[in-house]
Amino acid sequence: MSQSYSNILVNPTATLRGVITPPGDKSISHRSILINSVANGSAHIKGFVPSDDCMSSVNLVRALGCFVDVKKTNDRVDVVVKGVGMFGYDEPNDVLDAGNSGTTARLMSGLLASRNITTIITGDKSLRSRPMGRIVKPLREMGSLVLGRNEGLNLPLVFAGGSLKGISYVMPVSSAQLKSALLLAALRANDKSTIIQPNISRNHTETLLQSMGASVDVTGNSISVTPGELNSVDVTIPGDISSAAFWLVAASCHKNAELLVKNVGINESRAGVITVLKSMNANILVENIRVVAGEKVADITIKSSSLKGTVIEGNIIPLLIDEIPIICVAAAMAEGTTIVKDASELRVKETDRIKMTTEWLTKAGVNCEETDDGIIIEGSGTINGGFYNSGSDHRIAMSLAVAGLIANSPLTVSHHESANISYPGFWETITKLTN
Repeated sequence: MSQSYSNILVNPTATLRGVITPPGDKSISHRSILINSVANGSAHIKGFVPSDDCMSSVNLVRALGCFVDVKKTNDRVDVVVKGVGMFGYDEPNDVLDAGNSGTTARLMSGLLASRNITTIITGDKSLRSRPMGRIVKPLREMGSLVLGRNEGLNLPLVFAGGSLKGISYVMPVSSAQLKSALLLAALRANDKSTIIQPNISRNHTETLLQSMGASVDVTGNSISVTPGELNSVDVTIPGDISSAAFWLVAASCHKNAELLVKNVGINESRAGVITVLKSMNANILVENIRVVAGEKVADITIKSSSLKGTVIEGNIIPLLIDEIPIICVAAAMAEGTTIVKDASELRVKETDRIKMTTEWLTKAGVNCEETDDGIIIEGSGTINGGFYNSGSDHRIAMSLAVAGLIANSPLTVSHHESANISYPGFWETITKLTN
């Protein structure tokens, strides 16, 4: 593997063997920082992932008056957060910049709603193009005064006070970020709130809030929260299944592979990629299952597999929405047709991931078709090398890298550094596996 500024060359490898421990879960890392910032007391967070996105959350709570100490010990990053209480944020002296992190911007919107301080939150060019109206509309219904570009549809957003009231709200989309923003705002409302989601999405916020003493009741797709204070809680963060997914697909597609991926979080609201790979006939073994800090964790062995096409739709989509770009690599190498539908949310990620994935697969010689809410892929068992544009989308860049490991010739990925948004150390792992 060789690299130049912004581009990196990935060479196909004859074998793919090793042991990998993916970085800490990005979703839990964000939440452990953001939610503990408004709790009472100090929290020790073990296994935090210092990705660009998660450091955006650290920087924002620091700007709001919280003490956050980030320390690297051997191969692990630990963090101490001293909470300021539910109403303790200071008014920042500058605009809050969430960078590329939708999680930071949306969850922080819930935390900033209707405070007696004025705050402005923005992000990079990509984040400023992503939809915020889905957050702003219910926050305004709760009584928050929110101003924003395009009438609140896009960042920057200005939070300028208001008084929160309890709400019963039916979410228009299954989004863990939207759900989390409303739950966090509801903690400071004048009465109980109930949030109803179309399908179950990742549940890390509810789990963490319950462990911090919040009155949160989950019944099916309905979540009710009663306003109240939070107590700080220590968090041990498992490996990120979204990061592990790249290696699971790489090994299942490679002709001579066996990887052990250790300490992977397999929370039922996140483990859709395992379900799909099993449905594709992947040679996958999930073992040593245990519970760490309330989250189910396992070690996963994955070997070369004779993959088959499958249909991915409906309730499972929110459980693997971030993994669909890499699953499409598996679909390209599988025998038969894979259909992804009900995944229109992919169009409003860092890039339009349906369009980006269809375009690069087509260039790679894979027969595929873009649909309104997904993609249809005719597996060919072959991916052509060449130069591919990641669009600075971290998940597209890493999916292209995996494709390079199994391609028929070297593959160059543009803007490879975007992987740092979620997976610092990704390229070092590629080097380790291929040398």
